[in-house]
Amino acid sequence: MNISVRNLAALGVLGTVLVGCGGGTGGDAGGHPASRATATTGPTGTGSASPGATSAAGSKPVPARTAPPTLAPAPGGLTPVYTHRARSAEKVVALTFDADMTADQGPRAARGEHFDNPQLIRTLRRLKVDATVFMTGRWAEEYPDQARAIGGDPRFEIANHSYSHYAFASPCYGLPTVAGPDMAADVRRAADAFRNAGAVNVVPYFRFPGGCYDDAARRALAPTGVTAVQWDVVSGDAFAKDADAVAEQVLDGVKPGSLVVMHCTRSAAPVTETAVRRIVPELRARGYRFVKVSELMDR
Repeated sequence: MNISVRNLAALGVLGTVLVGCGGGTGGDAGGHPASRATATTGPTGTGSASPGATSAAGSKPVPARTAPPTLAPAPGGLTPVYTHRARSAEKVVALTFDADMTADQGPRAARGEHFDNPQLIRTLRRLKVDATVFMTGRWAEEYPDQARAIGGDPRFEIANHSYSHYAFASPCYGLPTVAGPDMAADVRRAADAFRNAGAVNVVPYFRFPGGCYDDAARRALAPTGVTAVQWDVVSGDAFAKDADAVAEQVLDGVKPGSLVVMHCTRSAAPVTETAVRRIVPELRARGYRFVKVSELMDR
């Protein structure tokens, strides 16, 4: 799958980028997984328990964690891209939330701007919604306790949204740009931030800031072994003021196997939590079940 920045704009993703928030052909045409990640700790910070490990009490073996599914590299060794579960007959949907914070926004946080949204996380827990949080490393550094809590809750998984939230292709909605030789290091730096925060449930997935990428970026990230994850439903929650409008956009767009992009920040997506309180019961009434990206990709 090869989507240029111009094509992304044509697909209407302008409202998804947050400067202050928050399929590859390795499978079939729907981006279905062609391989699984190995159960080892790598640059993205994932890992699994060793077979035969014992529990804290020492009385029973702890089963090894299954490695999250990934896509095989695209032709030319490019990082694969996953967007949704195409042609799914099962009513499952993945809600994803970008926890965005750019590398240079520390002074704004120090002045009291909130790039987190703990109420949203509490609501997802209360509603028993499994979800994937695409987190920047800078966000994890700013909110290590929240990163650890999210990454330690089996209802959630943390995926990589870069360290800096700078663009990996240009132009990209005014974001500063990461130099090509620094892209893989930026992704690894985010993984280090998750690890330093104590997050456990970290999966080898990556979302390009702003959704902007090209083949050069996919080539640069190939050594990290990540699968890039985009979306097929744009929530429109970035800078939105009308929660009902956000909810309607999601409800109108979701199909079996959809992957929805939303945001986890009070400053730049203030109505997301309110919208989720409407989205979740209405989709459940339609027979949908909420899954994490790893489960969606594995179906």
